[in-house]
Amino acid sequence: MQSRRKLTALFAVLFLFMSLSWAGQQTAAQQTREQALLRAFHGIQSATLYEHVREMTSDKYGGRLTGTEEYNLCARWAAELLGKWGVRPAGHSGTFFQAFPNPYTLVFPGCELVLEIPWKSGVIRKSYKYEDEFIPGGTSASGEVRAEVVYVGYGVSAPELGYDDYGGVDVKGKVVLMEAEVPVRPDRDPELFLKWRPHSFHQKKLETAHAKGARGMIYNYGPIGNPNNSYREGFIYSHVGTAVVEDVFAGTGKTHKDVVALIAKTLKPQSFATGKVVYLKNNTEHHPDGTGFNVVGLLPGSDPELEEEVIMLGGHLDHLGRLWELNPGANDNASAVAVLLGVAEAMNRSEVKPRRPVMFVLFGAEEQGVAGSKYFTENPPLPLNDIAAFVNLDGVGVGESINALAGGNFPEFMTYFEKANSAYVHRPLTGPSFANLARPRLDAAWFLWKGVPTLSFSTSGGRSFYHVTKDDLSTINPEILEDTARLLFMAVMDMAAADKLGFRPTVH
Repeated sequence: MQSRRKLTALFAVLFLFMSLSWAGQQTAAQQTREQALLRAFHGIQSATLYEHVREMTSDKYGGRLTGTEEYNLCARWAAELLGKWGVRPAGHSGTFFQAFPNPYTLVFPGCELVLEIPWKSGVIRKSYKYEDEFIPGGTSASGEVRAEVVYVGYGVSAPELGYDDYGGVDVKGKVVLMEAEVPVRPDRDPELFLKWRPHSFHQKKLETAHAKGARGMIYNYGPIGNPNNSYREGFIYSHVGTAVVEDVFAGTGKTHKDVVALIAKTLKPQSFATGKVVYLKNNTEHHPDGTGFNVVGLLPGSDPELEEEVIMLGGHLDHLGRLWELNPGANDNASAVAVLLGVAEAMNRSEVKPRRPVMFVLFGAEEQGVAGSKYFTENPPLPLNDIAAFVNLDGVGVGESINALAGGNFPEFMTYFEKANSAYVHRPLTGPSFANLARPRLDAAWFLWKGVPTLSFSTSGGRSFYHVTKDDLSTINPEILEDTARLLFMAVMDMAAADKLGFRPTVH
């Protein structure tokens, strides 16, 4: 009996020793892995990422408008770097490039907007300043038009909604002044907004105005640059802001603020002839048969059993081109591409390799109706079900804080970034939910609609400019670039090593 007890005690001691030894080995292995990852982590340097942004915003890439040779040149530059770091081509025909149809329009100097304002017995001709007060439409036809301005609210003609901004006004041969969006907001009444949503698209608004016989449009949108619209031969339009809109309303007995508020309150049109005449002149060149390219590459995983669980990292490469001056697009979205390149280089340099494959996608034509990501989701180079997670980056070069849109939708997904941030980066990090009801303005939208677990990262808190020439290198905070890249690297390497991934959305 005593010998049996001694034997049992001996086995217990041996088991405890082996358990402690195994635990020690695991801890040592984990420490070794972390040390190796940290070496690659610290290799991500702000100076390198900043130089990537400098390169992409240089004049030789012409603002990276998808369809242009300047965009193609930048795409080849990025693909060459990815290939250098072990990322394999995953586009068409063994290349890095996924081609898709993409009409585009070039805008040249010589554009004008002049308002003729009745004054006493004569007329004051007021010319407006480029960019501060107007920007030529990114898909405007070339030519000129001089005509009366008719205010048409939101430019919606929707019998199914019992609403028509064109009812009771004659716009044939005229220039319409129109609001962006629709008078119903998705955050206030989501169900009602969905009925109005088709009329919120820029293309629908322009096409309706053209179909009603208008010759041109001044669009109350910014003024910001925007190549996301339809092209109609002979239809001239420009984007305007407060200065032009208030001058159009002056002397009419109405204020713009009151009219917009009344439309929203009553959901009844308030259209009227303004009595003002506008002269629009745009100098453009349309290319209906343009081709766009997504850059697509795959870094293979080390575990063959996980090859159908791909982690995808993406962001759009394109910007606005020249409208007519160069739009560098430093934050939007050279910053994101720089971060993705930094992560690719770090993964190549790391002694620890991802178990799961990591796909890198640089989308084209995000600024032209998120066309590149739409094409990708409709013609995927891999089954969409094989994408275990998608991390999109859009505007990650300014401010001090990091934001992960849809983090509230996918809390388990978000946890990887929260842990990496807490352990290594220490930035303010938020993860708000995203209803994704409005017209798509992010590449992430198409993937969310397809059911792919998706987070879309941006940064905030500093000086930034949206779709204007001032979005240049001077706005970039190199440290936030570095921290975003480091956060992405550590979180993705953690995800890639996990035994199981199965992110499911939280229903709100």
